[in-house]
Amino acid sequence: MNFTKKLRNNIIFFSAIAILLFTPVGTFVKVQLMRVYIAVSNPSSIAEENRVTISDFNWNLIDSNGKSVNFQEMEGKVVLINFWATWCPPCIAEMPNLNMLYTDYKDKISFVFVANDTAENVRTYLTKNTYDLPVYYTSEKAPNELYSKSIPATFLIDDQGKIVMKEIGAGNWNSQNVRNQIDELLAFTLAE
Repeated sequence: MNFTKKLRNNIIFFSAIAILLFTPVGTFVKVQLMRVYIAVSNPSSIAEENRVTISDFNWNLIDSNGKSVNFQEMEGKVVLINFWATWCPPCIAEMPNLNMLYTDYKDKISFVFVANDTAENVRTYLTKNTYDLPVYYTSEKAPNELYSKSIPATFLIDDQGKIVMKEIGAGNWNSQNVRNQIDELLAFTLAE
């Protein structure tokens, strides 16, 4: 009797783990848990003396229309770069905040959403979520200063090419802290 109860409990436990790890239900749960984390996780500015400057803006990208774009076109501008994928729960969790930030700042700074995914999956994801984000693809390595082994990875770069904010992992990119930093960069850019 005891053996049967223990076996049943083990089957239930391992079934629950399998559901969480290998099904869309599990992805949904992971995304919801990440959103709780993101709500209290605000990216912070890097101290001026610790800011790294991008050494080479020569980085070829392909936009969602198949047009070649070189990252050099964004040199001298404030840029937010996000590396992401549709299969990545932390990426999915932070995307609503990035979309809100993009909606408010798309005419003020450059956004580069670099997808590590197929164009078809990205189109489906963006349409389903009614996001209108500037998505790019790359077949070559990003500049060394933007390299990350994991996604999401997000960088805010000032008009001098310095990385002002950096978050490897999900973060609340629509926080007041991020908005204040962008506004400060824009004010500085306009003053030049």
